[in-house]
Amino acid sequence: MVVAGIDVGAKSLMVAIDKDGNPSQPQSFANTPQGHQQLLKDLREAKVKRVVLEATGTYHLDLAITLDEAQELEVMVVNPRASKRYAEARMSRTKTDAVDAVLLCGFARHMPFEPWRCPPEHVLALRACSRLLASLGQQRTQVKNRLHAFMQSRSTPEFILKEIRQGIEQVETQIRRLETQTLALIEARPALATVYARLLSVKGIGTKSAIQLMGELLVLPDDMAAKQWVAMAGLDPREHRSGSSVEKKARITKAGNKYLRMALYMPALAATRHEPHVRAYYRHLIEERGLKKRLFPKWSG
Repeated sequence: MVVAGIDVGAKSLMVAIDKDGNPSQPQSFANTPQGHQQLLKDLREAKVKRVVLEATGTYHLDLAITLDEAQELEVMVVNPRASKRYAEARMSRTKTDAVDAVLLCGFARHMPFEPWRCPPEHVLALRACSRLLASLGQQRTQVKNRLHAFMQSRSTPEFILKEIRQGIEQVETQIRRLETQTLALIEARPALATVYARLLSVKGIGTKSAIQLMGELLVLPDDMAAKQWVAMAGLDPREHRSGSSVEKKARITKAGNKYLRMALYMPALAATRHEPHVRAYYRHLIEERGLKKRLFPKWSG
């Protein structure tokens, strides 16, 4: 079987084609619609059947969609951590786009192949909205922290504080406008509106959290098991135990979707404060780990 590995960059794609275990000299293509079509033509001429590319922010998405639409190709979008571990297992000492493309060829040939499923267009649009909202939220926090820092000094001119406050107001205006447009997108689709209503029925989940959760969860396959959902969020426990002397407490792997963990953090924190069952369980964990009560004064009694 002929396979291809594609290292995705913001402006270019480095592609290697493997025929019977002999990778070709990697070639570069522009990461543009025209470049995607030229790449697809070359893959067809080489009779490639499987393509592996690494998830790279949003830069890989249009390429993955183009390749998926070519029904003669099987596409896999691999977690960057998985490809990194594969490179380490192969004792690769060099890190270049060309080397990465060749390594992805080996990944396609030797590792379990999981075909990528292209989500519907409206779901991808919702994820774009949710991620921009998350980015704007982080930006607002950074600007507020900057304002707090400048306010600590009496030497800070008033016009500086005014500029920073205006920046906060601009970001907040963007957030409100984007939330309104995103909610309109959700309401236009009955299936999305149903999911949104169900999420809001959960204690601790508000508008922002519901949008972020939908943006990350709806792109996943419907047939995923509960354990796979947990692993996708990077919330699965990782044991560290070796022999009779090494036994550390299990911690979450954080090897999954960071946006999904971010979306779950505030609802989980709210649940530990206001949902009786979650609050009781969380308090049990705190006491079990022996943390000082001063960290949780509300529970000191």
